[in-house]
Amino acid sequence: MKKITTFAFESRKDKKLNVATLISGGVDSSVVVHLQKEQGITPTLFYIKIGQNDDELLHCSSEEDIEMASLIAHRYGCKLEIVDLHQDYWNTVVAYTIEKVKKGLTPNPDVMCNKLIKFGVFEQKVGHNFDKTATGHYATTIEENGKIYLGTAKDPVKDQTDFLAQLNSLQVSKLVFPIGHLMKSEVRKIAETVKLPTAKRSDSQGICFLGKVNYNDFIRRYLGEKKGPIVEFETGKILGQHNGYWFHTVGQRKGLGLSGGPWYAVKKDVEANIVYASKGYDVKTAYGNEFSMSDFNFITEDPWKDLSGAADITFKIRHTPEFTKGKIIKTKDGYHVHSDEMLQGIAPGQFGVIYDKDSRICIGSGEISK
Repeated sequence: MKKITTFAFESRKDKKLNVATLISGGVDSSVVVHLQKEQGITPTLFYIKIGQNDDELLHCSSEEDIEMASLIAHRYGCKLEIVDLHQDYWNTVVAYTIEKVKKGLTPNPDVMCNKLIKFGVFEQKVGHNFDKTATGHYATTIEENGKIYLGTAKDPVKDQTDFLAQLNSLQVSKLVFPIGHLMKSEVRKIAETVKLPTAKRSDSQGICFLGKVNYNDFIRRYLGEKKGPIVEFETGKILGQHNGYWFHTVGQRKGLGLSGGPWYAVKKDVEANIVYASKGYDVKTAYGNEFSMSDFNFITEDPWKDLSGAADITFKIRHTPEFTKGKIIKTKDGYHVHSDEMLQGIAPGQFGVIYDKDSRICIGSGEISK
């Protein structure tokens, strides 16, 4: 028996549940509040504050977001609390980001923010007092045979399961995603129809340090600058100079400062502080059709515990609407994926996010290794 959770709560008895709703001041979480109120639920709203007010670089202005969240709380008769998790964010997500960058890897702070902060520290400090936590993520939960799985959203462009793929079964079983069954256009239409103050607000561009704080300035403060050569991949010719390999990622097209391009960053030598660039290297070198993952996180269960051959899957190696078909096999160090098509910009440090072959359930994710 399976059940796809669409709206947050579907039975009359659930209306007695004590619900925490994370609100950002944007249209998605505002519509979440509206939908819950339509169902007779009055959640307690929580705005998670990450920026540091007394630091010019790390100051992440939240005044307008909090103002919008306050307007939503007032309109629907909800209590709003501001939860300052800056230090926790610093000790976990920022430390993770700096560590990965120093190793020449490409980190994904958004994934770790969800795992460690929004559904980690928040749950430990606040969320444990509530029966459920509702969010404006584009995802669903699917119940099958008494187990709850992370399911993909109706809107493939907005689907955010790849950002949630490091969660565990306890976290997912606590969560509800009231807009996961809606297209983004439908969410906007609801907001406009009921005249929410957030109806016309643009979408956020990620968490504070990726959205509102200059990423290079942030990295420069903690890793400084270290000049090194930009070398043409095919010839070994020095094309220019960079300020540190940590400012560049594999697959990057802009920001190399080279003329006559486009030039792409295709490889980094961390020990020698060299960034390799190319604008015409062959497809087999530029692309790959396989990658390995370490420290794989299964969200609900391991469907491959008895796997002896290869299993059909779909997957993502970056945030895109498309799911790529492939096969996965076990290795002594983790898992290895063979893609049905060539992949551009396989970046070690990013997460390979694995789904079932129908792209319906997110099974989990692992860090792409070198």
